[in-house]
Amino acid sequence: MDATILLVEDDPSIREVTAIGLRNAGFTVDTANDGRAGLARFEAAPPDLVLLDVMLPGLDGLEVCRAIRRTSTVPIVMLTARADTIDVVVGLEAGADDYVRKPFEVPELVARVRATLRRSQHVPGDVDGAAASSIQFGPLSIDVAGRTVSRDGRDIALTRTEFDLLVELVGHHGQVLSRDVLLDRIWGYDYLGDSRLVDVAVGRLRAKVERDHANPELIVTVRGAGYKAAR
Repeated sequence: MDATILLVEDDPSIREVTAIGLRNAGFTVDTANDGRAGLARFEAAPPDLVLLDVMLPGLDGLEVCRAIRRTSTVPIVMLTARADTIDVVVGLEAGADDYVRKPFEVPELVARVRATLRRSQHVPGDVDGAAASSIQFGPLSIDVAGRTVSRDGRDIALTRTEFDLLVELVGHHGQVLSRDVLLDRIWGYDYLGDSRLVDVAVGRLRAKVERDHANPELIVTVRGAGYKAAR
């Protein structure tokens, strides 16, 4: 896979080992040791994916993530030593697509990077077995090709992950999709994934598309089974 990775990591040993592992896997790797340098590298030569440590000097990883998201939809994977649910929520809210907990094994990280890159190149559109360029789902109007969503004529800003999750659920409306299935179809893996990714992403999606996210009518939970888009 010929892709360029920007690795923003302040720990020199982690940065060096990770960069070597990614290069050995066939990636071109650019590195930065703090948030401001990472943003400068990103703006000078936009990569195919950003690996971004959360705890960075100067600008932390969340601030860098938000800054990148203001101009780009490039995939972002956060590297964090803190994997509490609140950190996952904040990272995804900032615009990250995934996170990897430290300490990590390089082969696992490479697999996650490859899965995220594959997902970023995939355009969803298989709705009830037929390709669809647009979907009307209750008050939501979804332009699959244009990757835009509006509710009652008002545009809704979704991240890449939130958009793909919405299209996947709506494309199988009435069908329960388990967390493992969603991890496989949206994040591109199952055994490497964390089901909290699904729960947090669904929560963020509901906050944006539901009239009352505390009482969802469009994306509903099926206890013990998963999630589904209501008919």
